[in-house]
Parts: sequence; structure tokens; C-alpha cells
Amino acid sequence: MMRGLLLIILLGTVQAALGFGQESRQKEIDSICAAAGLKAQDAPGGAVLVLERGRVVFERGYGLTDMRSRQKITPATNFRLASVTKQFTAMAVMLLVHDRKLSYDETLSGVFPDFPAYGKKITVRELLQHTSGLKDYEDLMPPANPNMPVEEIQIQDAGVLDLLKQQTETKFPSGTKWDYSNSGYVLLGLIVKKVSAKTFPAFLRERIFQPLGMSNTVAYVRGKNQVINRAFGHSRDRREWRETDQSPTSATLGDGGIYSSLEDMAKWDRALREHTLLSAQEMQAALTPVKVLDGKVTEPDGSPAAYGFGWFLNPYKGNRRMWHYGETMGFRTAIQRFEKNDLTIVVLCNRADLDPTALALRVADLMLR
Repeated sequence: MMRGLLLIILLGTVQAALGFGQESRQKEIDSICAAAGLKAQDAPGGAVLVLERGRVVFERGYGLTDMRSRQKITPATNFRLASVTKQFTAMAVMLLVHDRKLSYDETLSGVFPDFPAYGKKITVRELLQHTSGLKDYEDLMPPANPNMPVEEIQIQDAGVLDLLKQQTETKFPSGTKWDYSNSGYVLLGLIVKKVSAKTFPAFLRERIFQPLGMSNTVAYVRGKNQVINRAFGHSRDRREWRETDQSPTSATLGDGGIYSSLEDMAKWDRALREHTLLSAQEMQAALTPVKVLDGKVTEPDGSPAAYGFGWFLNPYKGNRRMWHYGETMGFRTAIQRFEKNDLTIVVLCNRADLDPTALALRVADLMLR
């Protein structure tokens, strides 16, 4: 009888200690978010998710979705992912390879026969790895007319393809260098459309979002679908917040057009952990760093990096990871996954003055210590 009582007391003590530890970590994460600028409740803000061993350690929204409705950001709020979209585009391509409808060695001209001759040397694999050498469509676009509504002058995926068809060469021979390419990922979205005979948003919905229960995630096309619980992008102009939600390049899809929330990103993380969509062996192609002739793969700040299919792969303080960042008009996003440590951090912001990657890594420092 006494042993049973002691065991109950001991278990209660352990559970209380674990609960206190969890609460303490949540307070520390909240303090990190506050230091990063996320605590203001009367301004655009963001949302932060921390998963450990697949369980939610921290999930919280800060600030407002927009200054008009003044709705509070919650874990269900949908943000434009910007380049965090690329991991979903890569998965779509990999699913077509899984279906044996596409090969990583297929060329751009093989998918689009009317593409210029230089497309005969560019493979799907090189598009995925940012080694195609394609010119940046942002640099090829004509100057925007400031007197027209931005939604009326936005370039669409087909417009990107047309611009690239007008070129006669690449920036460098494909496969010889690494150069981050939004053009390549727009074309990958178009390849998914051509090979699957479905629109890119429909393919994502049917093969990724619906199977994973990501019911509120969408590749947004104005006039074709909608984003519920939507956060709008903002920039600070002196002391005022301006809604800067769209730019001339905000309507392309494969490079940055998905909207999602913390709740749905947790489902995406679970699918990656449990290999729901592709086997661990099939995923290895995405998690194998590209090698180029000049050996230079660097992060945007110039530091050494590694890249697979839609993921940066360089470690952090000796910890293996897969990660990405996103930057577009009014939004900043980041995902950091430490597979061996079974830790994932997602930060989504609807204001342009924050650094979600730095915030996520400060949280990682706390969780990994």
C-alpha cells in the first residue's frame, strides 16, 4: 500500500516537473519572439510554431492580419509562404517521378518542344537544384506602370515562360554553377501542369494538401480560388503601416505562390517525418546536396551552404537540418527542420521588417541546448 502511494507521489512529481519545464520553455520562446519584434498587438505581426518529436511545444499568433479588419493572427491564419513554397513544388515534381510520368533527366525542351535550343541542355534535376543558369524573369520584365493597379500588371507563369522563350542563352552552362533561380521554380510549376494535365493548384490540392488534411492551404490565383483567414503583407513607412500585399511578381506560383498556416504546416511536417507522400528512399534525392563544377553554393549572405530539391541542407552548429526562407512583398517566412533532433520551427510574418530565420535559429539554440 505504501509502495503504491509512493509511486503515485513520484509520478505526480515527475509530471509536475515536466509541466513546469514545458511552461518555462514556452515563456522563453515568447521572450525570444518579443525581442524579435512580435509582441505588438496593434500592428501586423506573425505566428510561431515549435514541434518536438511531432508534438506542439509552442504555437502562437502575434499582432493583426491587417489594419482594416484588425483581426488577430492565430495558428489558423494563412500567410503567403513566398519561397517556402519551393519545397511543395519540388514534392509535386517528385510525385510525378514516383508516378513514372516524369524523369529528373528530362530536359526543358523535352517537356516544351517549342522552347529555344538552349533548353535541350537543361534538366528537371537542374531546375530543382538551381543549377539551370536560367535568366531571372524579374530582370527580364518591362518596367511596371505605376499608374496601373498592381494586380493588372502582375506577371503570370505563362508570361515567365514567354520571356524565357525570347532568350537565346543562359547565364552560364547548365550544371556548372549554383545560382538561386525563381525562374526555374516557375517553370517546374508549369512542368507539373503540362505532365499531369491539371492546373498546378489542382495538382497540389489533390496530391498533397487534401491527402495530408491541409484543408486551408492553397496556391492562390486571384479570381480562381480564395485564401481564408488571410494575413495581408505590410511594410512600415516611417511610423505608419502600409498594406504592401502585392507586387508585379506576386502572382507566379511555383516559386512562391502558396498560402498556409501554422496548423497546416504542422501537418506538412508530420508527413515529412512519417514519409506519408514518398518513401525515405525516394526523399533522398531531395536531401542530397548538389555538386557543381566551381564548388560554390552559398547562402544569400555569401556563407557556404548546400541545396537539394527545394531545401537548403547545410548544418547549423553541427546539427543536420533542412531549411528554407521566404521573402516577398510584405511577408517574411522561415522553416527550420532538424531531423536528427526531431525538432521543427516555423515562423510566418506579415511584415517586412522582421527576420524569421534569425528568430527561428534563436529558438533552435534554446531547444537544442
